[in-house]
Amino acid sequence: MFARPLTADAELRPLEPWRAEEFLRHLDRARESISPWVSPSFVAADLPSARNVLQRYADRRARDDGGIWGIWLDGELVGGVLFVSFDAAAGLCEAGCWLEPAAEGRGLVTRAAGVIIDWAVGERGIQRVEWRTNAGNARSIAVARRLGMRHDGTLRQVYPGPTGARIDLEVWSLLADEWRNPAPVP
Repeated sequence: MFARPLTADAELRPLEPWRAEEFLRHLDRARESISPWVSPSFVAADLPSARNVLQRYADRRARDDGGIWGIWLDGELVGGVLFVSFDAAAGLCEAGCWLEPAAEGRGLVTRAAGVIIDWAVGERGIQRVEWRTNAGNARSIAVARRLGMRHDGTLRQVYPGPTGARIDLEVWSLLADEWRNPAPVP
């Protein structure tokens, strides 16, 4: 229904269940690089599970407690951003992202996350945006920094990882006033 330009050759669009085949093709390209960092339930292996992932987020969007948007580069789905959680009444949400390697290094995730954060703060009155990431995910941590987030702390060994070893989870956050009035970058 809509597309929001991110760059001259990239745009942000809703990622809806009817795009499950395209989403699955994208996951097949991205699977190896994103699997260590995202929930196993996100990395669908077949068309029904891809449709299920997108339907879960469509249902969450309908309940006003989440959402998912894709990033298209030159007309091809290459990643996206999402609200893992969204609670307008509490003024709190958690944003996240994923991207396939061919699209890395272009600032697409930072721009796309900025679009949804701007909407959450400006339109919905969100006061705190969180970004939770595996402590070993340097690319995700770099996005949090570029968005102006602060490191709140690390939840040690919070859940088991793909190899069975427990994962440390970093919590980053951004407050509405910090988004509206960003500090100068040193």
